[in-house]
Amino acid sequence: MTFALPGGARVLVTTRADGDLRPPGRSGNGAEACRRALVDRPWTFARQVHGARVAVVDTPTGLLDAEADGLVTAAPDACLAVLGADCALVGLASPEGITGVAHAGWRGLVAGVVEETVAAMRSLGAGRVVAVLGPCIHAECYRFGEEDLDAASAVLGPAVRAVTAGGEPAFDLPAGVRGALVRAGAELAAEADACTACGDRWFSHRRRHDAARHALAIWREAPAGRAHGR
Repeated sequence: MTFALPGGARVLVTTRADGDLRPPGRSGNGAEACRRALVDRPWTFARQVHGARVAVVDTPTGLLDAEADGLVTAAPDACLAVLGADCALVGLASPEGITGVAHAGWRGLVAGVVEETVAAMRSLGAGRVVAVLGPCIHAECYRFGEEDLDAASAVLGPAVRAVTAGGEPAFDLPAGVRGALVRAGAELAAEADACTACGDRWFSHRRRHDAARHALAIWREAPAGRAHGR
């Protein structure tokens, strides 16, 4: 599943069929070959910790020696990636060629990871910021404790309150991401309207306790006549 965004950016959302896309040391030996077959340039990851820290990527690389749930870059040859198995994965781009990604579970949303990622893009020169929201767990499958739901809605607003398919309290993760984008002044251009826990197309930690992860990656297409760096 791919999407086009301003500035020549492309967003790829992988599926279970693409395998475990975790970086070196976390996934199998074939993951690097799979990543390069999907997007033929180095994929840059960080150690995700469900927080709001954003790392600026100056040079395309592999796994950063940093904990961050947002990545941004102005480097034309970079491919930024975040991983998930229920959390929301967000790709962001601007007409100025600044790109970013955010890994947003409910704790990251409360901490402000989406807003911080957009702010970091603007610090690099982004004006208009446009986003793609990948597949994530939806409210019908996301039973949530009342205490945590109260704490989250106090920060994110009442839109995140929902009920499961069985009528129990639930957290609406896509609504939380949409609200964060509005607060950041960013536009949601496209959304993969699919629940990771309902079917088997994507990995799900909550439903199946999957250790593997699918990915959302963003990169900029090389202008005609110019090959990207290897």
